[in-house]
Amino acid sequence: MDINKIKKAHLIGIKGVGMTMLAQYLAARGIGISGSDGPEKFMTDPVLEKIGIAVKEKFQPDNIPAEADLIVYSTAYKPETNPELAAALAGRARVLSLPEAIAQIFNQKYGLAVAGSHGKTTTTAWLAYVLKQAGFDPNAMIGAYVPQLSGFSLVGASDYLILELDEYQNKFRFFQPRALLLNNIDWDHPDFFPTPASYEAVFIALIKKIPKSGFLIANFDDPKIRKYARANCPGRVVSYGLSESADYRAEQIRFDQSGQYFQVKYSPAEADGQAEDLGSFFINLSGRHNIANALAVIAAAVELEVPLAKIRAAVGEFSGPARRLQLLGEFNGAAVIDDYAHHPSEIAATICGLRERYPGKRLLVVFHPHTFSRTKALLADFAASLSAADQIAVLDIYGSAREQQGGVHSADLVGLINEKKRERGEAETAQYLPAQAQAEQWLRAQAGAGDVVTLMGAGDVFRIGERLLI
Repeated sequence: MDINKIKKAHLIGIKGVGMTMLAQYLAARGIGISGSDGPEKFMTDPVLEKIGIAVKEKFQPDNIPAEADLIVYSTAYKPETNPELAAALAGRARVLSLPEAIAQIFNQKYGLAVAGSHGKTTTTAWLAYVLKQAGFDPNAMIGAYVPQLSGFSLVGASDYLILELDEYQNKFRFFQPRALLLNNIDWDHPDFFPTPASYEAVFIALIKKIPKSGFLIANFDDPKIRKYARANCPGRVVSYGLSESADYRAEQIRFDQSGQYFQVKYSPAEADGQAEDLGSFFINLSGRHNIANALAVIAAAVELEVPLAKIRAAVGEFSGPARRLQLLGEFNGAAVIDDYAHHPSEIAATICGLRERYPGKRLLVVFHPHTFSRTKALLADFAASLSAADQIAVLDIYGSAREQQGGVHSADLVGLINEKKRERGEAETAQYLPAQAQAEQWLRAQAGAGDVVTLMGAGDVFRIGERLLI
């Protein structure tokens, strides 16, 4: 696909985050965009409105402009149940799935992919911001709104394209990265990957795609990445982490309410144990996981020959993407935080980060489980992670477009959380509140000065915060 020859693109399912990301990128390249989706309100609506796209809020064949020379569809939809997609596939225009369309753009550039189970969005946005501030004029596609980049994507004059690359449905198979940042490998999406081994296999295959002239930035705090990186990567492997074996490592870590401070030491294997001190770094973001994300960005930027002073400045300026430990405001004297965590490891990291940022504060969490298959497969791990909060409300499970029911209930999770609490001699403080309105009422009655309210999940749980702050 020659993107320079496309004049008009139509996106089916345009309100999804990935579709909005692509729409913003194509529009910035001067391509006319139209799109369709359901009538439900999405967090992407303001971005689409700003781009100037009038979204058709019903799927039907006559939404497709006759002059469209590219049609892209979300993989959430099938032609059997979506008449607009069926008509598109029966027509003459080029029709691509979202991952295929992005891959055709990515593979024609110096594609630097950011992959892993957790931290992809933050790391992608962070690296894009550093390169932008350093004058590299990068392209980027990111799976969240990034205030400092004014959207989900960047269009630049350089050949660099920084992409958040999602593993679900093995989208990796379409992509040929020149370089890769790999944060972690932690079994997820059990509806598509039935076993941890099947999940790990797609990451191994992705590592093998890196050319000899390319590089892998690998988190050596992750045992699976340590196992697979050097054994499978044809290119240069650059490691980072808190462990002594990492090329880039953070030391002398300290934190306060403004952020985190640490020293970065660089000691590649060929240096025979002699470490170079790269100096002190500051980051605005909370949690040890964000120190790891920062190290990945620093390592990648050094590989791309960004001057260290520019790396240090931009790393410290970055304020994060939306819905990642995002402070929305205050309600009754309580801080209201929005976070996208929807996997047990992410929840544990978020709660740990909040404890560091707000020591001694009472933590009230409203959790919106995302997909029945994930909730069922990781139920005990969800309970263990959430039990670290002081008060927990669990909403009904947010089903994806592909599954609306299945073998587990939020009440099961609440029961296990309280069981964990009892085992530690603590009060049972988790409860099942089916609807957002009930959780909002609970927070209005409970939250007060000095508390930290956290709205957590991949769905639209953030809307509770919006209503609290009206």
